[in-house]
Amino acid sequence: MNSQLPHYMTRLAQTPEEVVAAQRLRYDVFVRELGGDGPLVDHEAGLERDRFDPFYDHLILLDCRVQADSPPPVVGVYRVLRCDQAEKAGQFYSEGEYDLAPLRNSGRRLLELGRSCLHPDHRGGTAMVHLWGALAQYVTSHEIEVLFGVASFHGVDTQALAQPLSLLRARHLAPPELRVRSREYQPMDIVPEDQIDRRRAMLETPALIKAYLRLGGFVGDGAYIDRQFNTTDVCLVMDTARMNERQKALYQRNDG
Repeated sequence: MNSQLPHYMTRLAQTPEEVVAAQRLRYDVFVRELGGDGPLVDHEAGLERDRFDPFYDHLILLDCRVQADSPPPVVGVYRVLRCDQAEKAGQFYSEGEYDLAPLRNSGRRLLELGRSCLHPDHRGGTAMVHLWGALAQYVTSHEIEVLFGVASFHGVDTQALAQPLSLLRARHLAPPELRVRSREYQPMDIVPEDQIDRRRAMLETPALIKAYLRLGGFVGDGAYIDRQFNTTDVCLVMDTARMNERQKALYQRNDG
């Protein structure tokens, strides 16, 4: 998979050096910017990594607006894990936080998404669209039916996140057959539905989560507090069979 675009190129990491570059960007975002940590994080080298990295495919976004004699820097990352890769890893990463039995028992082809991030200089533009275009190609080529993964709110105070968590629970709860459940259950219905300030809730919801919702994504039952990463996590699930044509067009958009 190799998609050439005017300023960006997307592909799966092809060398150990490209995986390290992805881990370096993850460190800048998840550790330096957001205050996360983990047992395998290398602070001296500036690398955010974990035991799952060797089993994932690492989808990277390269900025091609550099001198020809320099390798293009990695400015965006997605890591993705198929069912067969999860078997080798022993589990999906998300299973540390959520009971994935409804997905595992569905018999459908699953893909876990994680560690999505962009360099600050490439946010708010088309960079994420390019990453998603490459992800759509990956989903098609591997005949993926259900995509899922944890997405995060910064901070661990659920009361401070009462409005967005309550809105997600009230309006976007996954149907029973896709409804994973948090292993350390944090209720999301903190505010009664008739007291939810939808505008405030959406303003307080991270852009990535809002993007998944526009694609028809659902959330699992209950949030999870990840104290290592200083985040409150929700599990997002997208069923490709439920996406309408408008949503598919958004997801598969490619400006090349």
